[in-house]
Amino acid sequence: MPLRLGDTAPNFDAQTTEGDINFYDWAGDHWVVLYSHPSDYTPVCTTELGRTASLKEDFEQRHAKVIALSVDDLESHKGWVKDIEDTQNVKMNFPIIADHDRKVAEAYDMIHPQADDKATVRSVFIIDPKRKVRLTLTYPPSTGRNFQEILRVLDSLQLTDNYSVATPVDWKDGDDVVVSPSIATEDIPDKFPKGHKEIRPYLRTTPQPNR
Repeated sequence: MPLRLGDTAPNFDAQTTEGDINFYDWAGDHWVVLYSHPSDYTPVCTTELGRTASLKEDFEQRHAKVIALSVDDLESHKGWVKDIEDTQNVKMNFPIIADHDRKVAEAYDMIHPQADDKATVRSVFIIDPKRKVRLTLTYPPSTGRNFQEILRVLDSLQLTDNYSVATPVDWKDGDDVVVSPSIATEDIPDKFPKGHKEIRPYLRTTPQPNR
């Protein structure tokens, strides 16, 4: 069964480029971005891993950890890391899971039914500190992932977990947000003292409450 939003992310033990881990222990109380690659030495994925390393501080500011997965062994990963660092001008600073037996890929439904038995779907999972899956994205092999979008979703999830708001189309951190329909219009001033706009009775906006 594929993982759905709200499902508990499976735990696992694995070898990684930063040592053996138990996923839950490694994650601790952090948000986690887990994403997969079909195999080592793939060009698009090389650029993605380099970009992730360059964004380490951005993820840390959001109390988030990143971990990648590829269905190759640890020795292959170590060689790939050297290539990533050399070609992307970064120092790798997060783990890549060695999943040659496909246990993690299968637990997260990453094996593509139309591909060979080694290829994983290029999936992204955002997992919250309660181990719940909060976002899933699947990319085609030819399209690099947009990590600014992943950071944007982290911002949105963390904001909406703490306030009765939603984030509208193309929202970025600092933009106005949508007041939850469950809040009566007459109650908005008490909950959101920065003010609000009533565009329609069901569409009310307010400045981002934590900014």
